[in-house]
Amino acid sequence: MTRSPYKFLGVQVDAFSIPQLNSLIAESIEQKKKRIVANHNLHSLYLYHHDLKMRLFYAKADYAHIDGMPLVLIGKLLSFPLKREQRVTYADWVWPLMSEAAQKGWRVFYLGSNPGVAERGASILRRKFVGLQIKTAHGYINSSQENRATLAEINAYQPHILMVGMGMPRQEYWILDNLEQIHAHAILPSGACMDYVAGAIPTPPRWMGKMGLEWLYRLFSEPKRLWRRYLVEPWFVAGLFIREILNA
Repeated sequence: MTRSPYKFLGVQVDAFSIPQLNSLIAESIEQKKKRIVANHNLHSLYLYHHDLKMRLFYAKADYAHIDGMPLVLIGKLLSFPLKREQRVTYADWVWPLMSEAAQKGWRVFYLGSNPGVAERGASILRRKFVGLQIKTAHGYINSSQENRATLAEINAYQPHILMVGMGMPRQEYWILDNLEQIHAHAILPSGACMDYVAGAIPTPPRWMGKMGLEWLYRLFSEPKRLWRRYLVEPWFVAGLFIREILNA
């Protein structure tokens, strides 16, 4: 799939719907190409502008879909033809992605979450999607020896899809640091995807996501961890938006 990104607020984003993202994954697998399919939201924008390693990661990424309704709204205010369905979060995408993986025989490896959580989520997915091939490992890697063992486990499984759910920016750092040693076709930084599936973190009502209010649910669910992300960082992004308007 040819990349034709929109550029605003200093980053590039790809306006993909869930079916288009699934087609992109299928293309990567059919062509045996290793691709990073990253994502952008307000938090990643903040990190991108404050963290050199995140900029290096996005420079390596082949695509970056939109994971956040505020980015869709900002893009529309800047006259980009973005649509609601082009905001794709893993709480929505994981189900159709795993459905297609089960139908097409794709092997999925999920690296992340606390010990036991990812496997609980994988069990739920296996029951829902008969034939799904999914293997998991927790994301707490504390030494180079453990990291080598994790890479060996991933590569022995020969996954078509590697999902890395360590939270941002740790998952992006890990992908960047280990990219040359990873043998998978589609590499997806997946955040708390499996935590939601397993019920370890409550999933916001999907209508809130469509209305751009998912952040509010998450803030009330985890205020100590997320207050800065949702109450401080957006002001920096607002400044980027104002500068872009003034320079237009």
